[in-house]
Amino acid sequence: MMKKYPILKWSLISLTALIFLVVGFGYWFISLLPESISRDYSKTQSSEIPYLAKTVTESRGKILMVVTSTGTMGSTGKATGYELTELSRAYHVFQANGFEIDIASPLGGNPPVVIDDEDMGPYDYAFLNDPEAQSKVKNSIAMKDVIASEYRAVYFAGGKGAMYDFPEDSHIQSLVSNYLEEDKVVGAVCHGPAALVNVKSQEGNSILQGRQVCSFTNSEELFLIPDAEVVFPFLLQTKLEEKGAVFNDGTMYLNNVVQDGNLITGQNPWSTWEMAETMVKQLGYTPKHRDKSGNENAGNVLAIYESEGIDRSKEQIKNLAITSQEFNRTLIAMHSIVEAMQWELGRSIDMIRLVSYSKSQFEG
Repeated sequence: MMKKYPILKWSLISLTALIFLVVGFGYWFISLLPESISRDYSKTQSSEIPYLAKTVTESRGKILMVVTSTGTMGSTGKATGYELTELSRAYHVFQANGFEIDIASPLGGNPPVVIDDEDMGPYDYAFLNDPEAQSKVKNSIAMKDVIASEYRAVYFAGGKGAMYDFPEDSHIQSLVSNYLEEDKVVGAVCHGPAALVNVKSQEGNSILQGRQVCSFTNSEELFLIPDAEVVFPFLLQTKLEEKGAVFNDGTMYLNNVVQDGNLITGQNPWSTWEMAETMVKQLGYTPKHRDKSGNENAGNVLAIYESEGIDRSKEQIKNLAITSQEFNRTLIAMHSIVEAMQWELGRSIDMIRLVSYSKSQFEG
């Protein structure tokens, strides 16, 4: 028995050293993140945001925005609805670029909403504080009452609730089929493309056959909800592919917009800004200039990392710092954790290096 003591001793020493190493790394990692600055955006008004204060005055027609009416995730009992940021940000883009907006839902009335406090910014609170916008969303038009001919485009916001009511809504199916035939613009983001899965052409074929699309991917879905195949009626990426779509999956939780003629789709909430602006372009206009958010700039750095490597990513961070643009390095830190959880340790280390580098550039 005495001979076992040295082994136990060194095992305890090794374990203690490992704990100190992990704790030390944790403190160092946290030190790379920006200090929490309490900013209360809750009372933001549209008039306070330069991009929204001076909108295009020319009337360019109407866009219909559609949100889910489903407030519960199947039999789980968990609350769901439409994602506020996927509605509010696109709403502001359309409005700022001269379009009138109506909001509809399968059942009409006041649809359920999902508000993630961590994602909320000034544009989102401005939407909540806008009496006209709130009147439109809380008194949404039932899809059966929508006069489709009044609109130049339709936009389907995401939110997990869309997986339950968008696919089977005959009014959605009819509107989308007619719009694509008439060369009107159809846009859908994140889970919004669920509106497309059962739409058929006048010839009776899936409108998705051979079309380039994206949506919330299977990998994104299953990372967040491991039993998603049971929770939802189907996995959206799988269903789109089964209907003949050519699926373009981008990097997990990064902006990805795919355009196939007048059909425009976005992969996830981070795709909302670009997707709405792509719709404006397809409608024949140059989108009004908008300063990119800190999340968008950080996401662009990660996209550059994917395509051009870490050195080019650092150059972009340096340029952003020099030009005093907003930058949220916390987003890159979050992606480093996601990579580590998938055992992509090399990529995780690269992103930690980017977080450290961005701190040195923005804080000196």
